[in-house]
Amino acid sequence: VFCFSDPRTDPWPLVHSPLPVTLLFASYLFLVALGPFYMRQRKPLKLRGLMIAYNLAMMTLSSYMFYEFLVTSLLDNYSYLCQPVDYSRSELGMRMARVCWWFFFSKVIELLDTVFFILRKKQEQVTFLHVYHHGTMLFNWWSGVKYVPGGQAFFIGMLNSFVHIFMYGYYALASLGPQMHRYLWWKRYLTIMQLCQFVAIAAHSSYNLFTECPFPDGFNIAVFLYILSLIVLFLHFYYQTYTRGKQ
Repeated sequence: VFCFSDPRTDPWPLVHSPLPVTLLFASYLFLVALGPFYMRQRKPLKLRGLMIAYNLAMMTLSSYMFYEFLVTSLLDNYSYLCQPVDYSRSELGMRMARVCWWFFFSKVIELLDTVFFILRKKQEQVTFLHVYHHGTMLFNWWSGVKYVPGGQAFFIGMLNSFVHIFMYGYYALASLGPQMHRYLWWKRYLTIMQLCQFVAIAAHSSYNLFTECPFPDGFNIAVFLYILSLIVLFLHFYYQTYTRGKQ
């Protein structure tokens, strides 16, 4: 069952109503659909300085969130097998809820990834996987922050933040220019790291479906099904990019 909305996070920005994130998502799809038409007769924007600053900022934010998830879970003796949400206003409960909100907000900021691809006329990067992943994460973590800011959900945020440190580090190096391409041989391993992350999250969320744990089964089922869709899409991406591409 799904639980009631958390009164602690309800007044926080973008949380109370689904309307703001729905409008944000609609605007995002509008941009994805019409952005390429707008850029068709225009030269691609360089944006090198902005890209470097953006990627370094996202790398820093990911590092901060990973640190907060890890330290708060250790201080509060979180279980990796079963962890209910601490709905109290305890210092550690509030600290975990806050980093969950920041993780959700980082998914709002990450929509800029697509904006930069369109402005730089890198349309081949705006794939179904890219749009699906960015759009759905927005709603997934909005519901996470509204109903379960903490508990089992911390593991997903912690793991994803860790992977994003390397991902945005890769993008920061790539944005420095073609001379850096020789140092970007590890892109394949970044995709493998993302796939390992999804498998770990699938195992983590499915475990609770077979045990008694006071964390909403509805969320674990939703996470499990969503992660399966990402595993399928990322495996297809891996095959197209590294296996078929090599052939």
